[in-house]
Amino acid sequence: MDRRRFLAGAGSCAALALPAVARTAEAFRLGLTPVFLDNDAVVVERLRLALSAAMGGPVELIQRRTYQEITAALLEGAVDAAWICGFPFLQHRDSLALLGVPVWHGRPLYQSYLIVGTGDDAAGLADLRGGIHAFSDPDSNSGYLVTASDLARIGETPESFFSRSLFTYGHRNVVRAVAGGLTRSGSVDGYVWEVLALVEPDLTARTRIVSRSEWLGFPPFAARANRIGEPAIRRFGEVLVGLDSSAAGRAVLDLLFLDGITPGEVALFDGIAARMALLAGG
Repeated sequence: MDRRRFLAGAGSCAALALPAVARTAEAFRLGLTPVFLDNDAVVVERLRLALSAAMGGPVELIQRRTYQEITAALLEGAVDAAWICGFPFLQHRDSLALLGVPVWHGRPLYQSYLIVGTGDDAAGLADLRGGIHAFSDPDSNSGYLVTASDLARIGETPESFFSRSLFTYGHRNVVRAVAGGLTRSGSVDGYVWEVLALVEPDLTARTRIVSRSEWLGFPPFAARANRIGEPAIRRFGEVLVGLDSSAAGRAVLDLLFLDGITPGEVALFDGIAARMALLAGG
């Protein structure tokens, strides 16, 4: 079924499946960062309803503009868990624990893409010197760290290499900036670019992938390490890993173009850790 046609009727029927008792219980709070594919309200609602039904109680989805805001909310206890990025997960490794890692095309991995407009003849990062570049977020692996660490390898920084760089605070916004000619190039989540190529092909058709990073750990779900033993946190981890076992869960995974969610392991993020060390000069 076409994704958009599915979305049109999805919200109302899913709401009927949530027990009345669940709607009155204390909500489990899940933070979402711009790692989330887009701001499609129906997709967000479907995710909320599927998680709520599986939890047996309401799940509240809390969205913020920046990775920093959601990471801070997670560390402060304002949210119970969050879908974050491998970069902030490792930045706060001593304070956070994995709950699950999404699986895309059979693996819990993704890439960062360096993109330009279709009329640009750049063959690699070196050709982009002096141009304007779009990053997603300063705490994004694919939307900042990969390119910044590639520049560090050659003794450069974004400030010294590009004439100007900007943060769009959203991977789709990076694609829009490049497609619209606002910037010459951009650093974007490869998963987001590939899904946009399916659901918004007219947008990605105005961009071209110059290079792809190595495969890196997919943005994970995490909770505070000192809360990992709490029943609600444990239950949420089980719900994530079992999301593909229910019709509602499978439907929302399909909307996100994901295969499922695996418990994962910290070693998945070793490549990101290596890039963090490179950026720090280690």
